[in-house]
Amino acid sequence: MANSPQARKRARQAVARNQHNASIRSMLRTSIKRVRQAIEAGDKAAANEVFRKTTSIIDRVADKNIIHKNKAARHKSRLSAAIQAIA
Repeated sequence: MANSPQARKRARQAVARNQHNASIRSMLRTSIKRVRQAIEAGDKAAANEVFRKTTSIIDRVADKNIIHKNKAARHKSRLSAAIQAIA
C-alpha cells in the first residue's frame, strides 16, 4: 500500500491510465477484427476501406506507446498482405 501522498496520487493515476489504455486497446482490437471480417467475406473494396481507417487507429495507438511501433507495423503488414491475397 502506498504510504506517502505522492505514492497515493501515483497509484490513482495508474488506475485511471490503465482504464484509459484498456479502452483504446479494445478499440484497436475491434478495428482489426473488422478488417479480418471483411477479408473473410472476400470483399476487397470494403476490406481496403476498413483497412485504411484501421491503419490510422493502429498508428495513433503506437504513437501513444500503448503498443510497440514494431507491433503496429506487424499488424499493418499482415492485414495488407491478407487483403492483397484476396482473389
